[in-house]
Amino acid sequence: MENTPSDIPLIPGLSSVTGRYPAMLCDVWGVLHNGKRPYDGVCEALSAYRRQGGIVLFLSNAPRPHGPVVDMFKAMGVPDECYDGILTSGDATRLAMSEGSLGRRFFHVGPDRDAPLFDGLPIEKAALEEADFCLMTGLWDDEKETPDDYADLIDEMKARKLPVICANPDLIVDRGDKQIYCAGAVAEKYRAAGGEVIYFGKPHAPIYKAARAELARLAGRTVADSEIIAIGDGIHTDVEGANRAGIDVIFVTGGIAAARFGDPLTPDPALVAGFMKDESVTAIGAMPRLIW
Repeated sequence: MENTPSDIPLIPGLSSVTGRYPAMLCDVWGVLHNGKRPYDGVCEALSAYRRQGGIVLFLSNAPRPHGPVVDMFKAMGVPDECYDGILTSGDATRLAMSEGSLGRRFFHVGPDRDAPLFDGLPIEKAALEEADFCLMTGLWDDEKETPDDYADLIDEMKARKLPVICANPDLIVDRGDKQIYCAGAVAEKYRAAGGEVIYFGKPHAPIYKAARAELARLAGRTVADSEIIAIGDGIHTDVEGANRAGIDVIFVTGGIAAARFGDPLTPDPALVAGFMKDESVTAIGAMPRLIW
């Protein structure tokens, strides 16, 4: 099903559309939780979808393997019964680094908590002047820094023609009531300066190829794109990625872009449609929050 950007209906609940879609690619940060706790009703909606036979694969731009994401879910109280699997941009990045084609020495831009991304791989952390590539997982201090703080580093990397591996293409996310910058925001500044950036995660094709393979494994059969519904709040990650992949998508307006639409829980349909038109993306519909 396709809609023009000027015709984006508001969907009252997941139950009104899921009969057509036996498989789901669901965003995590901004749809399931805000970095601190799950949003009200989301776990219940996903569990209800699964009880009707649907498969839920969380598709996340988290710059770490899915194991720590599972641990985060448990700490937040996200029940196992609301999903079937998790695929992260960190999973895809780790696979690429393990193959060795990117080089053996890397300079890491990101917090220490992202170390599971490279632990145990046949690569080693190195100083900038000794690195074959830069692995970018986030900002070193995302509570205080902005991408502008990386201007000198970008100049140094550009001078060395150092390729950047971006393990999280997100630009910003909500952490509780605060918005923080992600690796994608710094990587975009490097790309704009003429540097080479290789992205893993939404909206780029490799993560959707991996997601199709994982859905097929979970379903025990090939799942056609027409059977998949994507859910996301990121206009240039979740929505644009689904559009590029030929997968229908529901835009969650209460996430990262909520301030654009008036009251986050009762968004103005005209503002939603205008925003999507301006961003050259479309969706089968929009929901303030993912509810059943």
